[in-house]
Amino acid sequence: MKLDCFSVSLAVKNLEVSRDFYQKLGFNIVAGALEHHYLIMKNGETNIGLFQGMFEGNILTFNPGWANTAEELDNFTDVRELLAKVEQQGIEITSKSIPEAQGPASFSFLDPDGNAILIDQHR
Repeated sequence: MKLDCFSVSLAVKNLEVSRDFYQKLGFNIVAGALEHHYLIMKNGETNIGLFQGMFEGNILTFNPGWANTAEELDNFTDVRELLAKVEQQGIEITSKSIPEAQGPASFSFLDPDGNAILIDQHR
């Protein structure tokens, strides 16, 4: 199963403080905005998302159609196909937002230790 870009989405208490901390570690902002309560930051091919007040707990995130270099991929497995494959494996889906037959959509589930995993397609 090809899941494409991986990042850790962190639920932070203070977005500005977290931004400053990760900038000290060499991360740069590549998307998001303080006024939207989230930032996507990058250091080499490592991606993290900082989210204030959007969810509880941290989430392992995969973005089909997006490379770790923050570029769109021409060839990728659509989130709907990934959902079907995950369900075929007997994994319980905890939430899904699949509004159209194509385009942006997402679903999530938990690993055996209760860690949230989000498959989030932006395109």
